[in-house]
Amino acid sequence: MERYEIVKDIGSGNFGVAKLVKDKCTEELFAVKFIERGLKIDEHVQREILNHRSLKHANIVRFKEVGTSSWL
Repeated sequence: MERYEIVKDIGSGNFGVAKLVKDKCTEELFAVKFIERGLKIDEHVQREILNHRSLKHANIVRFKEVGTSSWL
């Protein structure tokens, strides 16, 4: 996550928070979902990642990457 700068909080839910971040190199803005780790949560997150990667629609944000971080 050293590549990104947090701009602001967007929202929060049961498992984590969403933040607006800026790529330090390209200055492109992204929404990043930070999710707390845990065995049960990891199963749901893995399924969400697989499903979201396959989505291609104008009204759905594009999936960019997965990473781990201590930010939350």
